Amino acid sequence: MKEILSADSSESDLPEEVGQTEKDVEAGLPLAPAPAGGGDPGPSVSKEVVAAEPPAVGPVPDGGLDAWLQVAGSTAVLACTWGLINTFGVYQSYYEADLLKANSASEISWIGSAQGALLLLVGVIAGPLFDAGYFRHLLVAGLFLIVFGQFMTSLCAVYWQVLLAQGFCVGIGMGLTFLPSAAILSQYFAKRRALALGISSVGSPVAGIIFPVIFSRLQPHIGFEWATRVIAFILLAVSIPPVIFMRTRVPPSGKTRSMIDMTALRDGPYVVFVLGSLFSFLMLYVPFFYLALFGTSHGVAAPDFAPYLVTLLNVGSIFGRLVPNALADGWGCMNMQIICTLASAVLAFGWMGIRNLAGAVVFALLYGAFSGGVVSLMPTVVVGLSADMGRVGARLGTSFLVSGVAILVGTPIAGAILGDRTEARWLGTMGYAAAGLLLSALLTLVSRAMLYGKHGHWKA
Repeated sequence: MKEILSADSSESDLPEEVGQTEKDVEAGLPLAPAPAGGGDPGPSVSKEVVAAEPPAVGPVPDGGLDAWLQVAGSTAVLACTWGLINTFGVYQSYYEADLLKANSASEISWIGSAQGALLLLVGVIAGPLFDAGYFRHLLVAGLFLIVFGQFMTSLCAVYWQVLLAQGFCVGIGMGLTFLPSAAILSQYFAKRRALALGISSVGSPVAGIIFPVIFSRLQPHIGFEWATRVIAFILLAVSIPPVIFMRTRVPPSGKTRSMIDMTALRDGPYVVFVLGSLFSFLMLYVPFFYLALFGTSHGVAAPDFAPYLVTLLNVGSIFGRLVPNALADGWGCMNMQIICTLASAVLAFGWMGIRNLAGAVVFALLYGAFSGGVVSLMPTVVVGLSADMGRVGARLGTSFLVSGVAILVGTPIAGAILGDRTEARWLGTMGYAAAGLLLSALLTLVSRAMLYGKHGHWKA
């Protein structure tokens, strides 16, 4: 059979009955009966041709047990990825005061920024692999690297060891799992896609609340090593449900795709939105990394309470991931993205005026809420800008590549600006964060205007 259909054979080489049968199939006519004599009949060729077509996929369920199990699994993945990144503020404070006190704040922040950057940068590889049908491979390998890297962090004693274990090993694992866990929800949800992504992203702030409390409470009593291992054991337990329940619904297209979706580079609204995301992620995590340090250095918060400012950022982020995403299905994802980014910029400017604990607590809750909306809405906007669902992984990967570079350099730049922590240096760091977020909001607004010019409706 394969010889008949090989590239070396031409249509004229086929028996007349077979050639006629293929034409009948193309025309939608019934198959001819098999010829007597037991030879290889024409209809079997037709069956092979028909079987080569991709199987039909039913409508997007937009609910049901399987769909919500994917949301639950994605929530667990977000706890193991963004949840750890949101925890790095307490590690930053501990490293500066104890384990890595010989290193500068900028050098230490490279660990957290490398972790966050790889979460997004590896998406340029994970996206096309997801499109090609390697979801399970990505999920299992990524979760293993996260847990393994966290255990290895507990054994570290010098800077380069922490950078390799907590920065690179954990970061690569995050990159392999985060994008697929977000992209798979587009196979199960259409009308309620933003809400599903918002619910799944709650795993990030919940973990960002729990992990800092665990570390700050346990570290004085059982030491850095076992406090870090406790978090690693929790990550191991949280990783089990996604491995058991998460499955793709849509089979891979079978087409070979490049890592970069070149058609996206000709899509004006997408390109401008990704540029806006560059500035957003360049500045967005500055408060997460430096708010605890700000609290202690300005006498705003006692040293034993300062780590809880990071916890409060994550408490606010829970509401920021649920409410904007719930509204986005009705008001438009990009519209909500503009509101959240602009509000984050205003709050970053307001950070300059904080003089007491009450102001720091209010800032942490509000900034956590709006910055959580920025992070959780970004994948939904990219999916909405993708006309071809078969290219969603590649488009998300491209946008994550740009955002990953921003995270990689954003907080170290802030650390370099902070320098010797004089008041002028602190104002420069805050202004750096606020100005970048404001520019991001303006670029997203331009993308929104371009989209209106293309489609002529306000909801996007």
